[in-house]
Amino acid sequence: MTNPSFTELGVAEPLRRALEGEGYREPTPIQIRAIPVLLAGQDLLGLAQTGTGKTAAFALPLLQKLSVGHEQRRPRSVRALILAPTRELAIQIHDSLRTYGRHLHIRSAVIVGGVSQQAQVKALAGGVDILVATPGRLLDLMSQGHVRLDAVASLVLDEADRMLDMGFIRDIRKIVAALPKNRHSMLFSATMPADVEHLAQSILHQPVRIDVSPPKLTAENIDQRVYYVATAEKRALLAALLKDSTLERVLVFTRTKHTANRVADHLDKNGFSADAIHGNKSQGARQRALERFRSGDARILVATDIAARGIDIDNVTHVINFELPNEPESYVHRIGRTARAGAAGIAIAFCDPAENGFLRDIERLTRASLTVVQGEPGADRAPAVRDYARKAPFRGKRGNRDRRGARHAA
Repeated sequence: MTNPSFTELGVAEPLRRALEGEGYREPTPIQIRAIPVLLAGQDLLGLAQTGTGKTAAFALPLLQKLSVGHEQRRPRSVRALILAPTRELAIQIHDSLRTYGRHLHIRSAVIVGGVSQQAQVKALAGGVDILVATPGRLLDLMSQGHVRLDAVASLVLDEADRMLDMGFIRDIRKIVAALPKNRHSMLFSATMPADVEHLAQSILHQPVRIDVSPPKLTAENIDQRVYYVATAEKRALLAALLKDSTLERVLVFTRTKHTANRVADHLDKNGFSADAIHGNKSQGARQRALERFRSGDARILVATDIAARGIDIDNVTHVINFELPNEPESYVHRIGRTARAGAAGIAIAFCDPAENGFLRDIERLTRASLTVVQGEPGADRAPAVRDYARKAPFRGKRGNRDRRGARHAA
């Protein structure tokens, strides 16, 4: 049985034309199930992993519904509101809206913290059809009277689980309280902890629940490996591994901003093109780092979890966990930045003896054991870096990217 096309899903011709211009031919599973529901005006609770096409799943119906009729915009008003947990994800969603809606007369804006609000206030002055926002900056502009939400007809909460992890629940409740009760609402999340379930019940009305999450939390086409290595040797090991040219586009994760800076500086001094991205960087610096990584000018991007949320860059060949996260769910999100859109990828973990507990939590959550390349759990001293570099097998088949479906999701 063949999957339905975007035409069969009811997507309008101007949107299909934009999708074709991007090379997207077939809808993804979340798009197949969500688009008809949202076009019918039903509330939706969608569960799907990062990289599955969630953004297009809500953006296409939203753009299509807003393009019908010619409702006049009011000053500082918003017709549809999309909330996202991080600046990068909000900007990415806004870019996708502009891409998909290039043949429509839809005005959108994005407001995030970390930059001057002057341009954002100016963009809102005449009213917008779609506003993409992080909760904190939105509340700031609401309190100053620069934006009003009494005309919002559609609400989207993207990556709801991450927003709650980041402590946005009070902000979200304040924002939702300012919206009309009669609205079309949709909530997307990679996981469904109890807090997300409660939030969904409070903002959705008789929602259709769609779950396209795979049985396994991590993709089958990610080769997961672990090196047992003392923290003092990690930077040297990383530099040794990066001498292998098959590590073409590498995302390195650290737990702290300080470590991210130190790792990026160490790599730069050793002749590797690397940038760091974290919460202390200005928005302009973060965007420049992302663009350098996306264009290939920087082969390596060193990131903390919060700053990296929303990175949607094609063909990340390797994810390296320089430090293991203390929350196993973060590991799943980290390695999901590779092996996107049908490609294969490699995820490498560096594990100091003090991080053994984190590794056990990860393997318990994912129900999978990482392949040990070298070293032993709990060993007081890791083997020499030259041993790692000599024995590290990286070469293997990489899946060809098949640009099926609109893959601009978070």
